[in-house]
Amino acid sequence: MASTERNKQSKVASTDIDKTTIERSQAKAQPAAEDSLQMPESLSEMLIVDPESLAPAMKNPLYYTEKNLERILSNLDTMRSHIYPVSVNDDDDEPVAQIFPSVCIIGLGRCGSNIALDVATLVYNARNYYLSQQESAEQIASEGTSGNWLRRHFSLNKSDSKSPVFLIEPIVMLGDLDKDISGRIRYSAEIENSDFLRQYKKMHVMDLSEVHAGGAGNAPILGQYLAKIILNKHTDNFTNEDWKFIHSYLIDSCGIKANQSRLYFYVFSAGGGTGSGMASEFGLAQQYAYMRKTFDVAPEDDVERRDSFVFEPIFTSGICVLPNISSHSSGVSEALHINAGRLLCKYLSEEWDFSYNYSDEAEGESSVMQRIRPWNAMMLISNDIMRFAEETEDQMTHDIDVNSMEKYANQYISQQIFNILTAQAVTSDYDENYFRKAGVNIGETIRLDANDLFMSLAGPVAVAYAESVIPETNAASMTVDKFKLGDKSGTHLDIDDLFLRSVQLPHFNRQTQAVEGISLLPVEAERYREALKRYEDSGFDAKHLNDFHFFKNCSSIVSIVSLPKDYKLSYVALNRLKTHLNNLYPNTTLKRFALVIGASPNLSLTTLVSKSPCLSDDFLTLIVSYIKRCFAKNEYRYDDTLDNAIIKFITDDEFDESRLESMVNAFENPAKILDTNWFAIKPMYEKKYKELIRDDAKFVSINDIRLSAENLKKAIKYLREIYRHRISRIKVLSLNEKNVSNREQ
Repeated sequence: MASTERNKQSKVASTDIDKTTIERSQAKAQPAAEDSLQMPESLSEMLIVDPESLAPAMKNPLYYTEKNLERILSNLDTMRSHIYPVSVNDDDDEPVAQIFPSVCIIGLGRCGSNIALDVATLVYNARNYYLSQQESAEQIASEGTSGNWLRRHFSLNKSDSKSPVFLIEPIVMLGDLDKDISGRIRYSAEIENSDFLRQYKKMHVMDLSEVHAGGAGNAPILGQYLAKIILNKHTDNFTNEDWKFIHSYLIDSCGIKANQSRLYFYVFSAGGGTGSGMASEFGLAQQYAYMRKTFDVAPEDDVERRDSFVFEPIFTSGICVLPNISSHSSGVSEALHINAGRLLCKYLSEEWDFSYNYSDEAEGESSVMQRIRPWNAMMLISNDIMRFAEETEDQMTHDIDVNSMEKYANQYISQQIFNILTAQAVTSDYDENYFRKAGVNIGETIRLDANDLFMSLAGPVAVAYAESVIPETNAASMTVDKFKLGDKSGTHLDIDDLFLRSVQLPHFNRQTQAVEGISLLPVEAERYREALKRYEDSGFDAKHLNDFHFFKNCSSIVSIVSLPKDYKLSYVALNRLKTHLNNLYPNTTLKRFALVIGASPNLSLTTLVSKSPCLSDDFLTLIVSYIKRCFAKNEYRYDDTLDNAIIKFITDDEFDESRLESMVNAFENPAKILDTNWFAIKPMYEKKYKELIRDDAKFVSINDIRLSAENLKKAIKYLREIYRHRISRIKVLSLNEKNVSNREQ
């Protein structure tokens, strides 16, 4: 029945226009709005389809998943053999069992693949230096944008064999709708003089050029549609043999015992077409396969194989680079803002369905599968605020160029990936001799596993980061008794200063070569700068900051403290840190801490702030810019009526949905971000879909993946939920009256 309905929808959306098709679409169409697209009347009417007729296709995602357990495990074995060289035990000459790294980084689009490539290159170089200590730092290939920080972080300029080194090597997947992605990677300035591509077997390029080789044209709906083709197509029908192995690792086997990877990071730019469009589809396909396992029963025929299919939790996160908004000279195309707003609106809508939409409390597979979201959380890194990292007295923020902002954003992302990886890493991720040589007592660490992150982080997430140098002369001898708070003499750590720097506007720490600060500003920069000054001058009185929704409405935080191997963090210092966190984030329901030892020569603090970043100025600005451009009716497109209305929709006690419906069209209009004829492009891509997937039951029209007014309502409901978040205060209760002892006397 569902298949028949989908076929009817496909015919309605078809571009093979004849009289019968037009009459059918006109019969189902809603009344055309005054601001309908500039096109022939019949075509305009065809674009508007009854929302109910689209519901089945939107609620039942079509993603190919391999169901044959033997094939999945066989593909995993092949993938594992590609990643690891043949290793033989000296005693019995039998192959040594290898496991997948606990972390996978997926870089999508030009921006995402460049960042993921940068991370992989730097980790490879660091490991090479550790394993061959004879090499000098000058012999290591150029580290790129994050090089100075990582040179210090990895202690690459030292010959001390016990210097802390980050040895985890994640699996790295690079994907782009570009037929020359392999060439771009091969001739990258970062790696052209090294053996990186030949020796780093954990990196794989997802060559998707046989589906599409010309990019998404800065239109995320096209990137999303092309990703649907890729993910709906049977893996056996790809000429690229490696795709079936990548697909089984990334999608078919996620969460099973035979695939030990538990953390997946999707890195992409929100303002582009390929990354912004593809990333959420890849995430949804992975979540779809993962949630399906909740309802699958393990096969009974082979006990050993069945044990490999044991279901375990995973944590996935998008790492989203937002475009700059307020720079005066950057010349950023407005389409970047619209694209980013679309991604954020889509994600909030999906997050609302998954986390808060309890209107339909039906249980079972169908209900769960209609609520999937692309990632557990989406970390937000703003290119816009990274301009502050290069700000000096002589060079104001509006003079910083886009390349500099991207450079610092890339470095900031690299730092956070490293810190999260070390916080959750298991001992098998490290070189077998690492802990012995580094002198690290693994029993002193406190790690976060995938389930900790799964339970602690959800929705939009921002990052606060800072690090401090521990003086070498005192690091080894530092004890609890010698620890002094507020001491800025240079011989002791100032925990107050460390915490303050983590929430400041981004800045470049020349001592540590790190980019510090907050990844997404809570409010406008100057207003936030003034509030920070009052916070510091008052002796860290949180009332100057915690009234901002970014802090006040945060529901959970995760703090990662990374220590040098010889440094002991005192109980007093840890309590001081917790006090700062409790005061600044007063309504958190959950706080998680991780303590990492020996991964860095510096002491660093990373705080992940959950959900409340969606109430920041930049986040709301991007969403509203998308709604006004692609949804608003003519009379609301050019003034601030809709802007003010959305603020009221969020803050009012009751959400007036009918008011929103009167201001926007039923579906987004993709033509509003393209300087070309959308109706000439649409049939080209739908024809590609039909030719590559020759199954009418699996056909999806581009019309079916447009966002609707219902998505806007869900996004606003999510914002309303976070805007109202707070926790109740519990006072100490007692059954003993205060004067009972006096009465007895």
